[in-house]
Amino acid sequence: DPRLEGWPLMSSPFPTTIIVGAYIYFVTSLGPKLMENKKPFELRQIMAFYNFSVVTLSVYMTYEFLMSGWATGYSFRCDMVDYSRSPTALRMVRVCWLYYFSKFIELLDTVFFILRKKNSQVTFLHVFHHSIMPWTWWFGVKFAAGSGLGTFHALLNCIVHVIMYTYYGICSLGPAYHKYLWWKKYMTTIQLVQFIMVTGHIGQIYVMEDCQYQYPIFMFIIWLYGSMFLVLFLHFWYHAYTKGQRLPKMTRNGIRKHQ
Repeated sequence: DPRLEGWPLMSSPFPTTIIVGAYIYFVTSLGPKLMENKKPFELRQIMAFYNFSVVTLSVYMTYEFLMSGWATGYSFRCDMVDYSRSPTALRMVRVCWLYYFSKFIELLDTVFFILRKKNSQVTFLHVFHHSIMPWTWWFGVKFAAGSGLGTFHALLNCIVHVIMYTYYGICSLGPAYHKYLWWKKYMTTIQLVQFIMVTGHIGQIYVMEDCQYQYPIFMFIIWLYGSMFLVLFLHFWYHAYTKGQRLPKMTRNGIRKHQ
């Protein structure tokens, strides 16, 4: 897309690949080794600022996605990439790039886990999710920044992140606020609904006639992504809640912390 010429990180996929590779190396090897004989960092204030900042950013991106197409003309069906330089098309390009860049900001989630020595939180699902998003979105922004078929999952993800990082923000305020986090279990449900909606929406391309979307490979990648994470989150749900291995602290053993 010539409209992206000169934009940060857009000249080549190699900077993104290097950043993602460095992230994986740090959170799986270097970071735990550096923290092995050190006390966990106390990052409550930093994390509260970070989480609520991500909430603010997610609200802004949700608004921009809506005003760039989802609330102003997209059909939820075969919406093609608009390569024009109209104000609306350029607005969508900007929010697509911002969404891509936000995935680098969210890598701090795992860095905070490492610095706080919460290594059990650094699961395959967590690291894979944080790694694959910026890398695949580079290609999406570079070649197809702006379409209904290619941005529905981003819109949903921003909405989910408003809810999710609000939870994290409240949690980071300290134990006095934990009584307001009884809805932790439902966050996973919200994420599952997200992936069901993503898979259902993108799956339309296989039954719609005469949908000449410019990059059908991206549609397959989005469908594969939605399906794969639906399975992974269902697996997490089963082990965390059905088998009771990771119940919220407030309801574990049938006792509510605030009672």
